[in-house]
Amino acid sequence: MLTTDPLAVPLARATNPRTGKALGKLGLETAEDLLRHYPRRYAEAASLTDMTHLAVGEHVTVVAEVVRTSLRTTAQGKGLLQSTITDGTSRIELTFFATHRRKLEWRESQLRTGRRGLFTGVVSLYRGTLQLMHPECRLFGAEDDAHDEEEALLDASRPIPVYPAFAGFESWKVAQAVRTVLDPLREEDVPDPVPVHLRERHGLPTLLEALRLVHVPADEQEWRRGRDRLRYEEALVLQAELARRRERVAQEEAVARPRRAGGLLDAFDARLPFALTAGQRTVGEEIAAELAAPRPMQRLLQGEVGSGKTVVALRAMLQVVDAGGQAALLAPTEVLAAQHARTLRTLLGDLADGGFLGGAEDATRVALLTGSLPAAARREALLDAASGRAGIVVGTHALLSQQVQIADLGLVVVDEQHRFGVEQRDALRAKAARTPHTLVMTATPIPRTVAMTVFGDLETSVLDEVPAGRAGITTHTVPADNPRWTDRTWQRVREEVDRGGRAYVVCPRIEADEAPGGPSDDDEGADLLAEAVETVGGGAAPPRRPLRAVTEVADELRARPDLADVGVGVLHGRMAPDEKDRAFAAFASGAAPVLVSTTVIEVGVDVPDATVMVVLDADRFGLSQLHQLRGRVGRGTRPGLCLLVSAAEPGTDAHTRLETLASTTDGFRLAALDLELRHEGDVLGAAQHGRGSSLRLLRVTRDADVIDTARADARGLVAQDAELATWPALRAAIEQQLAGEREEYLDRT
Repeated sequence: MLTTDPLAVPLARATNPRTGKALGKLGLETAEDLLRHYPRRYAEAASLTDMTHLAVGEHVTVVAEVVRTSLRTTAQGKGLLQSTITDGTSRIELTFFATHRRKLEWRESQLRTGRRGLFTGVVSLYRGTLQLMHPECRLFGAEDDAHDEEEALLDASRPIPVYPAFAGFESWKVAQAVRTVLDPLREEDVPDPVPVHLRERHGLPTLLEALRLVHVPADEQEWRRGRDRLRYEEALVLQAELARRRERVAQEEAVARPRRAGGLLDAFDARLPFALTAGQRTVGEEIAAELAAPRPMQRLLQGEVGSGKTVVALRAMLQVVDAGGQAALLAPTEVLAAQHARTLRTLLGDLADGGFLGGAEDATRVALLTGSLPAAARREALLDAASGRAGIVVGTHALLSQQVQIADLGLVVVDEQHRFGVEQRDALRAKAARTPHTLVMTATPIPRTVAMTVFGDLETSVLDEVPAGRAGITTHTVPADNPRWTDRTWQRVREEVDRGGRAYVVCPRIEADEAPGGPSDDDEGADLLAEAVETVGGGAAPPRRPLRAVTEVADELRARPDLADVGVGVLHGRMAPDEKDRAFAAFASGAAPVLVSTTVIEVGVDVPDATVMVVLDADRFGLSQLHQLRGRVGRGTRPGLCLLVSAAEPGTDAHTRLETLASTTDGFRLAALDLELRHEGDVLGAAQHGRGSSLRLLRVTRDADVIDTARADARGLVAQDAELATWPALRAAIEQQLAGEREEYLDRT
């Protein structure tokens, strides 16, 4: 059935089948897709050049007449088209090459003697003759040369939009297709997602006006005005969906879980061996107040490495348990889930021994549920969760199984939120009779602009203090190709072990024979930076040194004389759960004080005696991930040391990244820098729908003011009409661009 919506018309009909097929290679299928294919930049407006003053190397645009044109085949069998043009005084050659002569026949038919046109290219010199090699040509119509020339000259005076394109379908062809689609449109053909009163408040053009401003600008001011309006629109659509979700949850009922005097939380606070930081107390009070309300808490808890998020989360869970409910902690990996369970049990002591001999009065239990638990342990954990004996249930995706029943789920704590989708979080929440409270934790500091964009439906709490007694971390870069420095690296490891410390050695791969540059097979996954080596002239990329692997490095260390009598363990995601547990226990106890690992130890792992970390091929990891890794050392009373071993050359981006890491321990600064260095698609994963991201112009690193304004506007709209029925174009844009979901845009930072 033919569509009556001009924006939904397939490009094969809106332009022509050949052009439509070519644009399909860019992921563009409809007229709207093409109009949203914005220029990536603008070339300077062409200025007409007097042909008597042409200079070699100059980019020129001339109006001239074709004097003669010839097409021949070269000795190499290629097609060569040469055309001479003149402005009446001077002459210049136009030269075109093609693999085969027939590919130039259409151009020969264009450049007939006597045709006038606009010719644009870079002046070069060949055998004493000035020429334009492969110039862009706009020939004027023979019947109305004057009108066509006037129109061409007007176009030539405008900034030239440069579009993402590909060989064989250049930017100017995209521009032609855009004009074919754009020129006939009327205001009523283009529904505007931005309500009229917001356009008037901010002085914004309509959507159709904005599209014309970015695609056919008269000057720089016009395309900037159009781009600003489209950027605001993207922010508004995103923030409106986040505001809708926030409002929907706020209207749901939750069971109030007020703090109970004399309960587990009071007992836990009384036996804490350290004082809470001011930040922990403030955030704890915020959470306690929200848990005591009959509306679902929706809060993001983020902070620096080692800032004490786990204690804050545990106190929230104990408040819920005191109020008769249960809490579930969802972790992304088995290693992290098991670590959380151990940490919670250690912190609680006999308060986690409910029903066992020696357990404290009113004690609860901490149940661990992972996919690889032995059958007997799994049955016991399932029973503890379903009966309510376990006030705290810790697990991985296994918690989402239909088999898992939780008697009275009052609080969901999601650790490393960006590793879970909306459906996974909601599947856990659905296990509660009424909407549970939700606390989202992330160990990765998130720049404010990302938090606004990604977690706009959550209230945010930040822990920016490190508990007293932490000795801090020193970071140094080590050149991988300097044997003296690398020897000293392993000597430092030995010195730390002799002092009673532990040493992590992190590698990007598990096995030495894996494909170079490929990620490890950990379930956690190594966040390796993509190899992006540009080659010139189609040449092969220079060979890269093979990445270091856990198995080979462990063997090398065991063979070193200075480490021969030191236990060296390995840990990675392919190991069976019991093997992981044994390896980690041997490391923590000191039986194997050197642990060669992948990034499986990136977050949550807490061994106070760990004092040194060596990261091999450190340039292959992101800034934020390296910051998380080094946060595993210096967590006790002794200072930590992080050594970043890298072959990155000074002056390269990779080397600069490592030097920056060594210069600061400010995780928020590093996260912001990491976001600038890496493509935002690494961050805004769930803004993906269909062929590409709905965020084409908005940049969270740059557009904080735009996001702030759009968020306030969106919340105002939702406060008036929660379902946005009053503004159907905005609602339609949300459904089209965001598919009605995916507020979790954070893929990884």
